[in-house]
Amino acid sequence: MRQMPRLKLQFDPKKLLDYAGSYNANDDEKALKAGQRIADGNLTYENLSEIFEWKTKGRGRSRIERNKDREKEIEEILRIALTAKYPRTKIAVLTGLDGVGVPVASAILTAIDPENYTIIDYRALEALGTGTKDRSVNFYLQYLDRCRELATAYKIRLRDFDHALWKWSEEQSNTQR
Repeated sequence: MRQMPRLKLQFDPKKLLDYAGSYNANDDEKALKAGQRIADGNLTYENLSEIFEWKTKGRGRSRIERNKDREKEIEEILRIALTAKYPRTKIAVLTGLDGVGVPVASAILTAIDPENYTIIDYRALEALGTGTKDRSVNFYLQYLDRCRELATAYKIRLRDFDHALWKWSEEQSNTQR
């Protein structure tokens, strides 16, 4: 297994709540509602698609659309992801869908269970001091463990921790223009 880059917060942890508070969480609403519907047993392409759109901003839409006519398969995959005991199983089964790599699978799990999962993306990784391109299941699981560890250490909800990472990175991008 590859050595994971050291993930260390790139800003003062006292600013976590400020960054989290300035994140526009309204953008998450539709996806989180779709995730809740999945958690409640509505295991449909439509709900999956809502989350995909949120994560990708529509990029790669044709790939996810290849799943459209596979209702029973989508239902089965989502059911396995919901009932699986281990995060590795949850992530791995979701990546079996067309258009779903680990980043999208992480968004699906986050929408379904935002208290226990977080999204992997370049902004969060930048805020943790790495530009790695590794998006393997193994790397995600290590990243997830580290994010949980940091959120617990800084006494912040995992979802708010993710918002803070994203917002910090966005502000860094805006100041570098």
